[in-house]
Amino acid sequence: MSTMTNDEVNEAVRHQMRVITQGAVTLVGEEQLQEKVRRFVTGGRPLTVKFGMDPSAPDLHLGHAVDLRKLKQLQDLGHTIVIVIGDFTGKIGDPTGRSKGRKAMSDREVLINAQTYQEQVFHILDRHKTQVRYNGEWLEELGLNEVIRLASTVTVARMLERDDFENRFQKNVPIGLHEFFYPLLQAFDSVELHADLELGGTDQTFNILMGRSLQKDFGQEPQAALFMPILEGIDGVEKMSKSLGNTIGIHEDAREIFRKVMQIPDSCIVKYFALTTDIAPEELDWIRERLDGGENPRDVKLLLARTVTGLYKTAQETQQAERFFLEAFSRNELPSDVDELQVNLEGGTLFDCIRPLIQAGMIKSGGEFRRMAAQGGVSVNGKKVTGMDAAVQPGDILKIGKSRFVKIMER
Repeated sequence: MSTMTNDEVNEAVRHQMRVITQGAVTLVGEEQLQEKVRRFVTGGRPLTVKFGMDPSAPDLHLGHAVDLRKLKQLQDLGHTIVIVIGDFTGKIGDPTGRSKGRKAMSDREVLINAQTYQEQVFHILDRHKTQVRYNGEWLEELGLNEVIRLASTVTVARMLERDDFENRFQKNVPIGLHEFFYPLLQAFDSVELHADLELGGTDQTFNILMGRSLQKDFGQEPQAALFMPILEGIDGVEKMSKSLGNTIGIHEDAREIFRKVMQIPDSCIVKYFALTTDIAPEELDWIRERLDGGENPRDVKLLLARTVTGLYKTAQETQQAERFFLEAFSRNELPSDVDELQVNLEGGTLFDCIRPLIQAGMIKSGGEFRRMAAQGGVSVNGKKVTGMDAAVQPGDILKIGKSRFVKIMER
């Protein structure tokens, strides 16, 4: 029995709903969810929060982590997170956003990818407080009678409302009958789990809303549906994507994470705080007030870079990354803590550095290096050079482009 006053209950519910909706695009079923949150606050069971995962094993960047950070916030509020790995539905292939059917994965691919994904997910979520379920546990047990019952709950017309199906139908591109079962079977996951809330990106709208419909058909309270936005990359324009080269990977070096966060446009600061950190709504209000009050966005962005880097790296690594950034990019000083490169300085010139730099992955080719030097993109100890005959000695700091530093050491 709760000993909280009505005012305390109302404030606790208000806070939880603010955390849940912060940064979200849409929350469907808000009133029902608020009532469930109220029950939890007054002593009821935690929400069961479903997050479906098509096991394609991405290397996580901050764009992927938007959903996971929201799950972490819900976990910190005391709710139960259930990661549903689509080992069964992965064999069908999610047609979302596809102009043709996706190739189904083998059992081996599904299991390997799922394991890789879990290892990355638990850099954000608490492993001990997270349930991981494979939907093959229940979908493989469905008999034909039950499958037919599921299929009877939705019409072909409803399926064709889904954008990718509709587009393919209009263009006479084949749609396999089995593809209709993907949204239906993943919706059944919500029935099996008695999910209270399902979270996903806006590209999963049809699938998640299907879960609400199916729960009603099975006599359950329908889950709320929380849709998170797509995060822009460091250019502030395009979706964060490896193919566009605008990502911030959570496994990158601390200095790279810090530097890249500092590159985002000022207009994205609040959005990045809301979507890539665990900041409380009240603290986000304070960030907005600082910016609206005329504070230098660079100072607020430093706090953002410190916060984001600290989520994935140690305190020491984060401090070193900030010091490196301030020395190298803010004060135009030579950074004191840089990686070392072993070079055989036979001629004592930049030419000796080409092969070691290629081997270290800092340049792609000697031709690229020569072009950068000719364009003023290479410096030794803070002084720009224009050719490969520039003198280099052990202990010199070489800067390549805008952000790559290396200390030359004699091999």
